[in-house]
Amino acid sequence: MDKPSEQSEQVGKPDPATSASSQSQPSRRQSPSAADLNPSALAKAEGSADRAAPTKTRNKALLLTKIGVGCFVVGATTSAAITLSPSISLSRNKAFSAIPKVAGVGAIAQNISTQGLGAFPGEISASYLCLAPTAAAAPSATPAAIAPGLVSPTLSTILAGAVNPSFVGQFRAAPWPGIHEAARMARVPVLMYHDILPEKEVFFDVTVEEFAGHLERIKEEGLTPISFDQLYDHLRSGAPLPPKPVLLTFDDGYIGHYTHVYPLLKEYQYPAVFSLFTGKLDGDVAGRSTVTWEQAKEMAADPLITIAAHSVMHPRDLRELNDADLQREVVESKQRLEAELGIPIRYFTYPEGNYDERVAAAVAEAGYDAALTMSNYEEWFAGESDDLLSIGRFGQSQLAAIIPEAWEGLGMNVVGRNTFDFYSPVRVMEELETEEGRLALITGGRPVTVHADSRYQLPEILARTNAVAAVDGGFFNLRYLDSNVMIGPVLSQATQTFVPGNPSENPLLNTRPLALISADEVKFVPFDADKHNTLRGVQAEMADVTDAFVGAAWLVRDGEPQPPESFGTLFDFEAYRHRAFWGINNAGQPVIGVTKDRVDSVALGELLHQVGFRDAIMLDSGASTSLTYEGESFVDYEPRPVPHMVALLTTEEAQGPCPLTFDPLPGAQEVQAEAF
Repeated sequence: MDKPSEQSEQVGKPDPATSASSQSQPSRRQSPSAADLNPSALAKAEGSADRAAPTKTRNKALLLTKIGVGCFVVGATTSAAITLSPSISLSRNKAFSAIPKVAGVGAIAQNISTQGLGAFPGEISASYLCLAPTAAAAPSATPAAIAPGLVSPTLSTILAGAVNPSFVGQFRAAPWPGIHEAARMARVPVLMYHDILPEKEVFFDVTVEEFAGHLERIKEEGLTPISFDQLYDHLRSGAPLPPKPVLLTFDDGYIGHYTHVYPLLKEYQYPAVFSLFTGKLDGDVAGRSTVTWEQAKEMAADPLITIAAHSVMHPRDLRELNDADLQREVVESKQRLEAELGIPIRYFTYPEGNYDERVAAAVAEAGYDAALTMSNYEEWFAGESDDLLSIGRFGQSQLAAIIPEAWEGLGMNVVGRNTFDFYSPVRVMEELETEEGRLALITGGRPVTVHADSRYQLPEILARTNAVAAVDGGFFNLRYLDSNVMIGPVLSQATQTFVPGNPSENPLLNTRPLALISADEVKFVPFDADKHNTLRGVQAEMADVTDAFVGAAWLVRDGEPQPPESFGTLFDFEAYRHRAFWGINNAGQPVIGVTKDRVDSVALGELLHQVGFRDAIMLDSGASTSLTYEGESFVDYEPRPVPHMVALLTTEEAQGPCPLTFDPLPGAQEVQAEAF
C-alpha cells in the first residue's frame, strides 16, 4: 500500500473467537462482522485503522500473570499457558509466566517440559532448539569451503543446481562481446591517466604528489583497485567483484609510469593497466619520454601489471586508416608486445578513444578479448558500455566524482541450491536503479527473525537486537491494535516460542511459502494448515529450525520468476504498490529489500530474478513496507508499525545456534520482579 491504509495483502479479518488465543492479547478489538465468517471477504477485508489503544493497568497484567503461573504450576497444558525466555521484552499489556533460568546455556536457551508437546495447538516453547550441541555433536571449528558451519559446495550440489537450464543460462557468459546483465547493474569506473611527472606540462598531466594523493584517497575511501582480468570476467560472466572496485589505466608508456607510478603501485599493492604503442619503444615515434623494452619487461612480469596494446604508431584516428594500415596497427602491436614481453596481450586501447564498427571488427579479428575507449564529451561506467570492445573510461580529474558512485553490483559466485553462505559481509545498496524501478537491497550475514511483543517502527525493533539490518516480515492481523497477533504460525529466536496460527484462517494460507530458517540453511515450502500449525509439524520439514513464518507468495521459486497464475487469490497482487521481500541469492546468501517505486508482484519477481535471486518471497507490503540499516530507514515515508521482521546478523554476531539477542523494554524487568 502506498498510502496509510489498513488493507492486508494476505488475509483480512480473522475469526474473533480464536485469533488471539495464544499470541499476545490485544488492547482493543472490534465487534465481529459478516466478513469474519465470509471466506471471500477474508481475502480482501479492511483492518481497523491504527489508533492509540488504551493501556491495560498493571493490576490487570498481574492478575493475568498469576492465572498463567497457576496454569503452569498445576501442569495444565492449555493454550492459556504463555512461556517466557529472559530476553523477551514484555509489553505493559501482556500477561506472562516466569520460566526458571538454566545456567550456562545462554540468555534465551531455556528448555522447559513443553518441548514434547509439538502436536498440541497452543503456544509451545522452542528454546531447546537453541541449546548448544554437546561436545560429541559439536561441529568442527575448521571453516568449510563457503563458511564455518555451513554446507560445503560439492560436485553433486553444483550439478544439482545445474539441472534447471534457466538457472545455468542466467549465469553463463554473455555471448561475446556482449556484457552480462548482472554487470550492467554494477558501477565500475575505469580511470584514465597519461603522464605522471614532477611538474605538469599540459592540463591532463598529473604531478607525482597529486598521484600519490589519489592513491591515498582511494585507500581512505574504501575503493578496491582491480585488474583488467577481473573486470573482464565480471563484464563477461557477471563474476563478483570486491567492494567499490576501480580500474586504474595509464596510456602511452611515459617514463614516469616506470619511475613514479610503478613504485607507488607496488607500495599500495594496487593493480593497473599500462597501454603501450610499440613504435614509441622502438624509437620510431618521437615523444616526451618513454619506457624502454627492459623496463616494460620488468613491469609485465609483475602480477600487478597488465600490458595492453595501444597500436604501433599511435595514429590519432584509426577510423581514417585504410584496411591494410588498420590491420597493421592492431595486429603488429599485439604480435610485437607478445614477442618482446613473453606474455599474451589480451586487451587493446584505441588511440584517443576513436573507433567505429570497422575498427572494432579489426580488433576482434586480431584476437583481443576487450578494448578501452574514451570520449571528450561523455564518460560512463564499464557496465554501461555497448560491449566489451568499447569499455568507457573517466578522466583522472573525475576521481572525486566517481568515489561515491563506485559499486561492485550483485555479481556472485554460483553455488548449488543446497549450499548457503551465512558468513559473507553485509553489503548495502540503498538505491539500485533498473528499467523496471528502483530497489533497496541488503545482502549477506545470517538471517533471523523477531516476533516483537507489539507493533513498532522497524528501527525501534532493530535497536533492541544485535542485528544490523531488517525488513518488515510476516503478515499481522490489523483488527487488533497495539498487539503482535500474526497471520499464520510463527517461530522466532526473539521469543523462542512457537505460536500457532488461527485455525480458521490457516486454510486460506495453504500453498503460500512457509519460510524456515536454521543456523545453516533456509527452506521455503508450501504451507499446509493440516501439517504446519504445530512445532512438530514444522520440525518435520526442518529438524533444527529456529525461525518460521508464512509469507505472501513466491516471487522467485527455484530460480524462476513466478507467473500471474501462481499468485492465485492473493489480494491485489497485480496492483502497483511498494513491496517488501526477502530470499536467497544464487551465491546462497540472504537478501532483504524493498521497492522504492510502486510495482506489481509479477514484475517484481522478474526483476529479482534478473538481479540474482534463486528464491524470493513477498513480505507484508504496502503501508508496512520498511527497510532499515543501523537504524536508518531506507523508505521515503513513515511506514505502518509492525510486530515482525526478518533481520541480518553480521559475521561477528552470527555465532552459535541462536545468536540473536532481543532486549526487554525499559522497565520490563521491574514489572517482572514486582509480579513475582
